[in-house]
Amino acid sequence: MKFILIILLSCLALGSDAQTPDAIPAQKVIKLAELQYQAYIEKYTNSNQYPRSTNPDGSLYTTGSGQWTSGFFPGSLWYLYRITNKTQWRQAAEKWTQGIESQKSNTSTHDLGFMLYNSFGNGLKLTNNQTYKNILLQGANSLATRFHPEVGAIKSWDFGSYSYPVIVDNLMNLEYLFWAAKASGNAAFYKIAEAHANTDLKDRFRADNSSYHVLDYDPVAGIVLRKLTAQGYANSSCWARGQAWGIYGYTVLYRETKNIKYLEQAKKAADYFLSQTDKIADHIPYWDFQAPDIPSAPRDASSAAIAASALIELSKYAGTNNPYLSKAAQLINSLCSDKYLAKAGANNYFLLMHSTGNMPSKSEVDVPEVYADYYLLEAIWRYQNYATLSF
Repeated sequence: MKFILIILLSCLALGSDAQTPDAIPAQKVIKLAELQYQAYIEKYTNSNQYPRSTNPDGSLYTTGSGQWTSGFFPGSLWYLYRITNKTQWRQAAEKWTQGIESQKSNTSTHDLGFMLYNSFGNGLKLTNNQTYKNILLQGANSLATRFHPEVGAIKSWDFGSYSYPVIVDNLMNLEYLFWAAKASGNAAFYKIAEAHANTDLKDRFRADNSSYHVLDYDPVAGIVLRKLTAQGYANSSCWARGQAWGIYGYTVLYRETKNIKYLEQAKKAADYFLSQTDKIADHIPYWDFQAPDIPSAPRDASSAAIAASALIELSKYAGTNNPYLSKAAQLINSLCSDKYLAKAGANNYFLLMHSTGNMPSKSEVDVPEVYADYYLLEAIWRYQNYATLSF
């Protein structure tokens, strides 16, 4: 009888989606984040300036609220509050969030998801501050103005020699629009997000499920004119951070729509990413998977952090015996090694070292990036709360 019970319990375990997370050094990261962010806010008191990276001379690179990266530092503060439940981090998050409010009326950028949803959106989840909700809804209306039905997608850039560019990063706005549809009762937000997803899905990926960075459309006919890169090595190569955005974006699309085609694409994008990182001893991507100077090419810790966070969620949906949670732990553990995780007081108070922003432009190469820290903290929180994780 005891033997039969063991067999039954084993079968139940195999038939469930439950996974046992591997060990990660979560407390090490949380302790470092508290030390770094406390030192930062004591030294840099202007909450209308947002840390982004490091300048070539080693000094801190900050921006105003209008840069695409402005929402990540307040978002990191919100995650630190969420993880520690300490009032000091809520107060800091509120302070650095407030300066981004002006972006709610910005119709000249597609990056409002990064800017507003990572700041006010995280704040709303944790405080239920209805002022935040109103700001977010106005921002969603601003974002929606960049959607054109002829293309069926949100336009990314108003600059460069493009007709109608749609970059892979743009997928990261769709969670914001799905939220806006639920919060406002306006189904138009949902329809825009779904249309963008379907346009993207049609053209974004190659046969091997690597991704193009930029899709350039004819704004009248709605057909794709060119598939190319702006931040990758070549039009035919796979920019690592872009592939990570793709994993994250399609995982969210499945969560919000339950459409299996998005889950399948999230898995395919993840499998390509992991097939490349499995070739690397510490699994942290080079800035482009086809960079010609591998293994001397710069790494991109931000890609690993984004992918790790996405893989944790994807593992919830991908069925039994999927590898994604274990692979996320692998990435997190490498990021938390001395090679990538900064020492307290160093690295301009960022957490992670060795990210790459825009290698072709020789901009932000082998530096800390604020978004790498954000997704590391998000991954830590998701991993710690895996058993009860909900979104």
